[in-house]
Amino acid sequence: MEEIFPFCSCRSLRQVPPIAPPLLSRIPPLDRCRRLRACAHLSKNTPIPLPEKPPRISPPFPVLRLSSNPSPAAVFHDKLLFLDSVGIDLFAVSSSHPALAAASLYDLRSSVHFLRSLGLSAPELRRACGMCPEILTASPSNLAAVVSFLLREAGVQDQDLRRVIFRRPRLLVSDVAGHLRPALYFLQMLGIAPIARHTSLLSCSVEEKFLPRLEFLEGVGFSPRNARAMARRFPQLFCYSIDENLRPKVEFLVLEMQRELRELRDFPQFFSFSLPNRIKPRHRACKEKGVVFPLPVLLRPSNGQFMAQLEVRISSSLPLKRSPLWRTSMDGGL
Repeated sequence: MEEIFPFCSCRSLRQVPPIAPPLLSRIPPLDRCRRLRACAHLSKNTPIPLPEKPPRISPPFPVLRLSSNPSPAAVFHDKLLFLDSVGIDLFAVSSSHPALAAASLYDLRSSVHFLRSLGLSAPELRRACGMCPEILTASPSNLAAVVSFLLREAGVQDQDLRRVIFRRPRLLVSDVAGHLRPALYFLQMLGIAPIARHTSLLSCSVEEKFLPRLEFLEGVGFSPRNARAMARRFPQLFCYSIDENLRPKVEFLVLEMQRELRELRDFPQFFSFSLPNRIKPRHRACKEKGVVFPLPVLLRPSNGQFMAQLEVRISSSLPLKRSPLWRTSMDGGL
C-alpha cells in the first residue's frame, strides 16, 4: 500500500531544481567525464610548471627603517622639544640640576603629567620646575606619596593642595619618612597649629633649621620656654638665616635701639622686617624727634601712616611703660 504524505506531493518535488555545485553545473556531462578520466591518469610525480616570478623593481625612494636604538643626540632633541612645549627651558634647569640631562623622556612625561593632574596651570608648572627642577626627575610613586602625606597627615584640604605645591614645590621631592614626618611631629610638639597653614615648614630639617634657631634664641638670653613661645607665635622665624637675619637684628635692637628682649619676645615678627630699609630708617626718624614707639607701631604701618603718626606724636606725650595704655600701643591700638 502506497503511503501518501499530506505535506508533500510529486508535483512540488518536480518543481524543486536539482542542487549541483556551481562549477560542475557549467560543464557539460560528456566533457566532465573526459576531464575526470584525464586527471585520473596523471601521475603524482608529474611536474607542474610554476608561473615565472615578476621582475624585482627597486622602489623609487629609499625605505626608511626606524632604529630601535636612537642616537643620544636624537633623544636629547626629543626632550628639548617636549620641555619647550610646556614652557620649560632644558638648558636653564639643567644648570642647577645636571641629572635632568640624563633623565629619560618617559620619566619627564610622567612627572609633567602628574603635576598637571594636581591642577597646576602652565605658568605655575614653569615656576615650580624653575624653583625645584628635581621634580622633573622624581618618580610618580614618590610624588604620590608626598601628596598622600599632605592630605592625610598634614591636614591639607583638596582645594588647597595646588596652592601648597605652588608656594613650596620642594615638598614634592622631600622624603616622607626621613624628612616630612619628623618635621610634622616637631611642629606639633611645639604647639604650632594648624599645620596646614605652615606647610612650607615641613620641608625644613629639624636638625639643620628648627633646633639651631631655638638654640640661638636661648643663647641671646631667652629661656627655653620663651624661645618656644616665640616660635609658636611666629613660626616663620625658622625660615630666617641666623647670621644674615636673626643675629644682626637682635644686636641692633639691644645695642642701637636700647630695647629690652621682652619686646622682642612679645613681637617676634620683628625679624620679618628689613633692617636697612625699614627698621633703621624709622628708628633714626624717631630718635631725631625724640619719640619712642613700641615695635608694632614702629614697623607695621606703611610709610605714609608712620610719618603721620610721627607728626602727631611730636606734639603729644606717650604713655609711660607702666601705664595700661602702653600695652594698648604695643598691640597697635594707638
